[in-house]
Order: sequence, then C-alpha cells, then structure tokens
Amino acid sequence: MTTRAMGPMTGLGWLKRGINLGRHNPKAIFGGAVLVAIGALLPGLLQLMLLGMVGDSATGQLVVMGVSTVASIVLMSLLVGGYIRVIHATEQGHPAAPTDVLGPFRAGQGGARLVQFGVLLVLVYLVLASAVILLVGKGFIEWYMQVMALSQRGGAPDPNAMPALPEGFGSVMGLGFLMAMFLGGVYSIGFGQVALTGRSLGGALKDGLAGTLKNLLPLLLLAVLSMLALIAVALVIGLVVTLLALLGNLVHPALGMLLALPVYLALLLGIYVVMFGVMYQIWRDVAGDVPPPVAPPAVGTHVEL
Repeated sequence: MTTRAMGPMTGLGWLKRGINLGRHNPKAIFGGAVLVAIGALLPGLLQLMLLGMVGDSATGQLVVMGVSTVASIVLMSLLVGGYIRVIHATEQGHPAAPTDVLGPFRAGQGGARLVQFGVLLVLVYLVLASAVILLVGKGFIEWYMQVMALSQRGGAPDPNAMPALPEGFGSVMGLGFLMAMFLGGVYSIGFGQVALTGRSLGGALKDGLAGTLKNLLPLLLLAVLSMLALIAVALVIGLVVTLLALLGNLVHPALGMLLALPVYLALLLGIYVVMFGVMYQIWRDVAGDVPPPVAPPAVGTHVEL
C-alpha cells in the first residue's frame, strides 16, 4: 500500500483538526474518551492492589509490574482501537455511540489483531530505546536503577542522596524526544491501518514506518506545537486551579480540592480527545482511504478552532 507525503505545515493542520474533533458528535467523542480514560486507570489500580498483597518481596513486585504492564497493553490496545473507530464514524457522518469504544471486546471485531499490533509496537519501542541507551547512554541504566531504589524508600527523597546525572544524559533525552515523535507517527498510521482497514500486522508496521519517514517534518512541527500548547494550557489551568483553591480554602481546604477536581478531569479528557483526534488525522492524511481535506483559498477565509 502506498503512503502519502504531506507538506511541513500539515502538522499544524493535524493539531487544529484534532482540537475541532468533537464538533460532529460530541456525545460519542467525549463519552468515548471517558471510557478510554477509565480503562487507562484500571491497570494502575490493579498494580496497587497486587503490590499490597506481595509486600516487600522483590520477586513479587517484578511479577506485579509484569502483570500490570501486560494488562495495560491488552486493555489500551482494545480501547484505542475502538475509539479510533468511533472517531472515524463521526468524521464520516455515521451514527456512533460512546459504548462503541467497547466494540473490539466482542468476538469477531478484530480485538486479537489490535492486541497483537500493540505488543509489536512495544517490542519496536524496546529495540529503539535499547539502541539509544547503548549508543549514547553510558551509565544511564545504573543511574535509573539508583533513582528507582531511592523512590521506593518512601517519603521525600533527600536531594543530597540523588546520584549525579550520567554522561550523555542530554543526548539520551534529545534522542528520546525524536524517538517518541517517530514512534508516535508509526503508532498513528499503523494502528489506524489495523483498526480501520484490516491491514495485516506486517503491512501495518511497514506502512507506519514508511509513512513516518515520509512525514518527519510535519511530525516534528506537530511535536513542537503540541509541547508549546500543553505548556500554555498547563499554565492557564494552574492559575484557575490556584484561584479555585484559594476561594475554597476560605471555607474549608476540602472545598478547594473539590472545586479544583473538575478542572483537572476536564483537562485530562481534553488531552485524550485531542491526542487521539490528531492520531486519526495523521492516519487519514498519510495512509487512509479518506482523501486529505483540500486547503481553502487564502483570501476571505478563516480557520475555525
């Protein structure tokens, strides 16, 4: 299958269309995002429950981490696949409901292939991350294990006890950012192929790799703009939460927390909608069977956010 190369400024278009996602069927889009967000919390809750059962056993803790990781891969692969289908239906003007996100959990809906592709992408991530650490991350693993050991002692870690940053730390972070951007493109295109077109696992991975390599510039612009937008939103939300907390504290500290909670939940929900909306737009433009939108004339028009 042939993938398409888009212009550098397409990254801005992906972000704008991701923000505009809920306009056709807000009930399905935002309701589906709630189900995905709830599903994302379940593996963490499972991990906390199991850690309480194994106590201080190092072997038990490793087993618990493995079980929760597998549960997260399986659950999120199914939920993301279902949510991408909901987005596709709403963008095409077809009826959709929030509970359609759970479609892949039913037999005959391609759930097994979604999970298999999720596992395949995790393996790709591990290979690339290992390559980055081996090439430029001398001492990174040892430093990370020391930090993890300090974090498990309980309480606030002593700043003086923190190990010094390893050699090449900046290079690891920089390459890690580029790797995350690259894998984001592979994930968006490949997962869309599996969820929406029935493409084989190998074919979807090939499309994801090829499509990402063809669109490195728009993906880089998208990554930079997304980081800047997230920082700006975080600053605004932080200001709003602080004001609500101050007002609530005039009555009782618990009221301040109660007033701030809906703001945090709304931010989380908005991040989910935009993130998966952008993911769908990348797939549609680069590999989807839906033609990319035609840019409007430059004169006398405006872009709606």
